[in-house]
Amino acid sequence: MTPPPLTQVVLKVHSRCDLACDHCYVYEHADTGWRARPRVVGEAVLARAAERIGEHAVAHGLTSVRVVLHGGEPLLAGPAVFRRAAEALRAALPEVCDLDLRVHTNGVRLSAAYCELFGELGIRVGVSLDGDRAANDRHRRFADGRSSHPRVLRAVGLLREPRFRHLFAGLLCTVDTANDPVAVYRALAALEPPAVDLLLPHATWERPPERPAGAGATPYADWLLAVHERWEADGRPFAVRTFDSVHRTLAGLPGLGEALGLEPVDLVVLETDGTYEQADSLRTAYDGAPATGLDVFRHSLDDVARHPGTAARQAGLAGLNATCRACPVVRSCGGGLYAHRYRDGSFDHPSVYCADLRELIDGLAARAGAPRRPAPPVDVAGPELSDAQLGELALGQGGPETVRALARSQLALTRAMVAAVHGSSGVARSAAWELLTELDAAEPAAVDAVLAHPYVRAWAARRLTGDPGAGLAALAGLAAAAAVRAGRGDAVAVPLREGVLHLPTLGRLVLGGGAREALVTGGRTGWTARTGDGTLTGPGDPRWQPVRRIGLAGWRVLALEDVDPQRAVHCWPVADRLSGTAYAGWAQDLRAAADLLDRELPDYAAGLRAGLTTVTPLRPGPDGRDLSSAARQAFGAVAIARPGTAPGLALLLVHEFQHVKLGAVLDRWELYDRTDTRLFEAFGLSPRPVGSLFQAVYAHLAVTAFWGTQADAGSPAARSRFTHWRGLTDAAVDLLAGSGALTALGRRFADGARESLDPWLRVPAGRARG
Repeated sequence: MTPPPLTQVVLKVHSRCDLACDHCYVYEHADTGWRARPRVVGEAVLARAAERIGEHAVAHGLTSVRVVLHGGEPLLAGPAVFRRAAEALRAALPEVCDLDLRVHTNGVRLSAAYCELFGELGIRVGVSLDGDRAANDRHRRFADGRSSHPRVLRAVGLLREPRFRHLFAGLLCTVDTANDPVAVYRALAALEPPAVDLLLPHATWERPPERPAGAGATPYADWLLAVHERWEADGRPFAVRTFDSVHRTLAGLPGLGEALGLEPVDLVVLETDGTYEQADSLRTAYDGAPATGLDVFRHSLDDVARHPGTAARQAGLAGLNATCRACPVVRSCGGGLYAHRYRDGSFDHPSVYCADLRELIDGLAARAGAPRRPAPPVDVAGPELSDAQLGELALGQGGPETVRALARSQLALTRAMVAAVHGSSGVARSAAWELLTELDAAEPAAVDAVLAHPYVRAWAARRLTGDPGAGLAALAGLAAAAAVRAGRGDAVAVPLREGVLHLPTLGRLVLGGGAREALVTGGRTGWTARTGDGTLTGPGDPRWQPVRRIGLAGWRVLALEDVDPQRAVHCWPVADRLSGTAYAGWAQDLRAAADLLDRELPDYAAGLRAGLTTVTPLRPGPDGRDLSSAARQAFGAVAIARPGTAPGLALLLVHEFQHVKLGAVLDRWELYDRTDTRLFEAFGLSPRPVGSLFQAVYAHLAVTAFWGTQADAGSPAARSRFTHWRGLTDAAVDLLAGSGALTALGRRFADGARESLDPWLRVPAGRARG
């Protein structure tokens, strides 16, 4: 049996720390392996680690990999190490696999220069902070006893600045029952984090957690439930993985990590010397507990996945002891963290936090027990496509009606996903959901206009897969945007993030100050937003930044999306709000690109006109390199770093929209055997699975056609590119067709690719139109 792939890698870039936290499991618990490791990860380890991660992504057809740069204290490694790591990882991953790159730091060395570097490299930042100064300094101090709290607050302050806010991944807080839970919550909430992770301190039956005298039988559950009460009362202003994970498992969905739930573990740790280890939490069990005996130079990530220690952590219900298997909350608890089960040389025991976990889960279940209004019915499948429409898509093209049918199918899927987000939220009643449901019955066009926005589905997908940055508060923004569009006078309270109100498809209002919530009311003559201090504003406010749209002759109006906080789902960093001059440049180039595509590639332009709704600007690539992306969960959007010419923009538009179309097809139909693990070499790229090969072929049908039309102009460079791409695409189509991995419909698409390409093979490069 093939083990599940490993999709999360903790990559240690430094093995020492500049704090002396007395609760640290790396340096203060049983394992001492850190003493013999290099302080800084070497270039050879980084390069080989990137290769291993890339080959694993290709072998398993992964569409996303998360890599957390960690320590010790990772910032001690220096900026050059981060640049090498980011560039190596992005170069090693296949085009269709997104890299979620993060760093977790104690914050004391975080600077504006580091933030600028992380912004350039697309690295999000998590910070450890245990609450107010008294709570934080109980454990997190320098070796000489000095407080770390002021420097950590300064770091979080940097991440809260508008220029760096998009980098802020969240806060990690270790629970200490000696600290006041409400005071800790308020201290963390005041920093307006996108997410907070509340971690139980690592402990075993041989080294049990502190349990203050007189605190009762379940002090950790009591502490967490006190925080949950305040979090609920505040309207869940940020994600809390512990609470969200319990709510999800109670609703029958997967948990969010190995601490709760029965899902297979998908995480591996890579040390500075290139050795693979299991979860860091195992350091609390015994010396050598995390070791695997494997390293990046001799072993693949598949070897790590097959390691007995990994297998034990992936066994789900079957891997638990009889007491846990018989427990009524086992599907939420999952037996607790593997390390916390250790006793007398074995992990075959309940968690040392067993009683606390049972009390926490029962308590959260009781709080979510009120009846919930059912979600509106959704047609997950959406409309069928005719045989003729499938034939158009098989050729790599697709006319307006065909692409619009794909869009309707994608909207149905988005509706189902948004309903699933609410259903798994654990919220008994939600005013935003109630309003969205009511508007869907009375003003369905207004709701559809919002839900069809590409980054609504991207948010829902992130939320359903446990991304803590995809907060539930976004649901209120959807309801408010639909209410504004409906114009009935409905009002909805929308939580603000760093003083910013975002209304999907409409824009954002940058209020600043200490406002935490705005009451948005949509009427026939516009909308208003009222904050707690009585401020009343609307779309005429100079602080309002609307989504700017560009009208293209014969095309639908395109949104140039540079304000949606959910847009950062592409494989390259997104640009900040464009200046007026930059916006004007984009508008000019998009109009010229649309004219060129209408004139030169009408068969491809027809689908673009019908399905492309959103262009998201990316930050410029290094050395002026063209960058572009299509996110699988964002139908209708492409992301592009504005190239130097309008033809260059036209090429990127048509290339990325091919991925958009094929992604929508793959949501409805099987084109290939997804269990086929063979790798195929094409387009001069690293070996990749059949799904990635299919995507590359489909995109390069349009690339070949584009350069074929440009070769007519007589440019030697265009003729050379045409010859180059048609040759590579020809070979790749043959490889795909002969792979033996295609379904009947997949073979039809391969035949269609051949039919589209063959005319280009029969003409000289200088007379490409033939």
